[in-house]
Amino acid sequence: MSNPFSSLSISDASYAFVLECEKKLAPYFAQINEVEETNQSRVLAAFGSEGVAARHFAQTNGYGYDDIGRDTLDRVFARALCAEDAIVRPNFVSGTHAIFTALAGLMKVGDTMLAASGKPYDTLERAIGIVGDEYGSLKNLGVNYKQIELDKNGKIDVEAVINSMNESVKVVYVQRSRGYAWRDSLLPQEMERLFMEVHKNYPDAITVVDNCYGEFTTPAEPTVFEADVIIGSLIKNPGGGIAPTGGYMAGKKRFIEQIANRLTVPGMGREVGSYAASYEPFFHGLFMAPHTTAQALKSAMLFGCVFETIGMETMPRLGAVRSDIVQSVKMGGPVPLVALCQAIQRVSPIDSNVVPEPWDMPGYNTQVIMAAGAFVQGSSIELSADAPICEPYIVYIQGALTYVHGKIGVMAALDEMVRKKEIRL
Repeated sequence: MSNPFSSLSISDASYAFVLECEKKLAPYFAQINEVEETNQSRVLAAFGSEGVAARHFAQTNGYGYDDIGRDTLDRVFARALCAEDAIVRPNFVSGTHAIFTALAGLMKVGDTMLAASGKPYDTLERAIGIVGDEYGSLKNLGVNYKQIELDKNGKIDVEAVINSMNESVKVVYVQRSRGYAWRDSLLPQEMERLFMEVHKNYPDAITVVDNCYGEFTTPAEPTVFEADVIIGSLIKNPGGGIAPTGGYMAGKKRFIEQIANRLTVPGMGREVGSYAASYEPFFHGLFMAPHTTAQALKSAMLFGCVFETIGMETMPRLGAVRSDIVQSVKMGGPVPLVALCQAIQRVSPIDSNVVPEPWDMPGYNTQVIMAAGAFVQGSSIELSADAPICEPYIVYIQGALTYVHGKIGVMAALDEMVRKKEIRL
């Protein structure tokens, strides 16, 4: 079979190699298809139950009183994410912003946040106050913090969490995805025992999940397994590659209402807030999210299979059940790591002429390289790769709006690594 990607300077050798790896993945792709069907059915039912119509896409301005598009979008998201209620807003600039808003809305002076899955993602460190003492951080606002590491198997240490709790613990926090850590993502059902024990022993504590990268990768969200609140970004899975910005929180109604007072003004909450552009991309993105997430999962699985085949250490390994769209690969040094990121940038639809280099990115403690030639800046549901430039030189690959683009990305990465004499095919 001739190489259909030769116009992109993809070599015959990498094309043939990836095709052989792809043959191993058919049964795993079938499982991903089943999850997509379950999630797409639930999302479509949410649209139908709320009677979504063209009028819900209308622009609003000013105070935003009686904004039917905003309020309907909240309800559709709640149904799609198996929650009682949700807040979805374009003014969230990132998942970190949405998470901080929720945490600040749920806790007050003297309360404690307990991270049950180890240290949260790097961009939250200063927002929480784990490092530094930024004005307006949770620490600066009088909230205490402690964390419990995952056990030796990378799972939540339920006993250690419960034993470390007291009445001051207001939020028990779980990060579903791996962040910049060498661990598996956590499946929603793996969180259930912790959440049930928390609710039984400390009924006033609130269970919160950073759901970024995880939405629609499994048939059910953490809300089904006793999570009180889940939070995420719309330029990841639930935006379907179409939402231009924004974030969400979903969960128990009483907690969402509490967060709403932090979102705007106490006493006004979610009743105000207009959007002078159309809500259509957010509805459209949610509708596309189960399919787009499935494409990203297949792409991640292909990257993992290819690099596992050439002898690199990967996580998740082939055959593992996935709970996020991230594929981690230990590259063995900075040269192959940078080569992979530069190759992905080269075959991106946007800024393909740009050559990414490591830099001091705000919110991170080491230099980071990021490849992201995306339609939406920073979108992680589009094919992208990033890595801290430090040992053990792990690259984190995520996204791909289409599986074929993910396939092109891994072939380009192989070619670049061969060119730099880091591997041989």
